[in-house]
Amino acid sequence: MNFVQKVSILETLETAVDEKSIARNIKTLRIKKKMSLEELARLTGLTRGYLSKIERSHKAPPLSTLNKIAVTLGVQLTFFLQEDTEKVKDSKLVVSRKDQGRKVVTKGTLYGYEYEAIAYNKPGKNMEPFIIRPTTGKEGIFKHEGEEFMYVLEGTHEFKYNGKKYILKKGDSIYFDSEVPHSGRSLGGKKAKVLAIIYSYKR
Repeated sequence: MNFVQKVSILETLETAVDEKSIARNIKTLRIKKKMSLEELARLTGLTRGYLSKIERSHKAPPLSTLNKIAVTLGVQLTFFLQEDTEKVKDSKLVVSRKDQGRKVVTKGTLYGYEYEAIAYNKPGKNMEPFIIRPTTGKEGIFKHEGEEFMYVLEGTHEFKYNGKKYILKKGDSIYFDSEVPHSGRSLGGKKAKVLAIIYSYKR
């Protein structure tokens, strides 16, 4: 990476995003691009009904779904996590300090895990880093374009990939093609903490 050019450091106080803003950002961008729900459904492989539900929901969809929509609409996944998409700043470097990073999705999602974006306000990035906390209950199955890397920071993570199970403990990591069905959950009655980095192919 080249950091010789102008560098600005963006640091924000911890704040949780209103999850309704994610749905609003999706709908606003879709309309701005003059794309119908039917066309978005065809291009993402999601159903029109599901997309309509997302745009009306007060809960954030899973990362895999956001990624499909983002790739189709030509933006970064974390674009939808901005409360004001008109104020995204250009920067060569973003520092996310402990306890100062923006917690974009808090507890209580309907999709089996909690996730928090890191460096969400860095435009033009090729990777999307997150901290995820997989459910301790029944996990959802995900599939999306690109590649993904996971590193277990705390706890034990049971990861399933194409029908095969892997038990990952603190310090373990896994790199995989995310177009293959995958899922994960926390073991031991306590939510694991996992660094997940998503790379989406440019279109």
